[in-house]
Amino acid sequence: MDFKTATALRRLRLVSAPEAVSFLLLLVCSVLKRTTDFNAVPVMGLVHGVLFILYVVFWLDAWKRAQWDRKTAALYFVLSVLPTGGFFAERMLKREAEASVIAARARREGVVNA
Repeated sequence: MDFKTATALRRLRLVSAPEAVSFLLLLVCSVLKRTTDFNAVPVMGLVHGVLFILYVVFWLDAWKRAQWDRKTAALYFVLSVLPTGGFFAERMLKREAEASVIAARARREGVVNA
């Protein structure tokens, strides 16, 4: 994996968990708005919107650089629209990065021809 691909995956991974947290907080704020006088939906909506847009931009970059098939790319996109999906995306991206580091070390040491 080259540096730009690793960076694209890292950016996507780093934004996925905060995006999931902001989505959950937005849902809580929506419930509180309907049940109390507390209305933080405009603020949380803005925060979540910005994080979601960042996720989508980073997702497109990672898709292009990592050359994912459509199934993998669709999975990461679907995870972005599920309330806790960002946490799963972060874990999957972390595993993918660790696997690529192990493969790169193995290639460098001549253990495999991958």
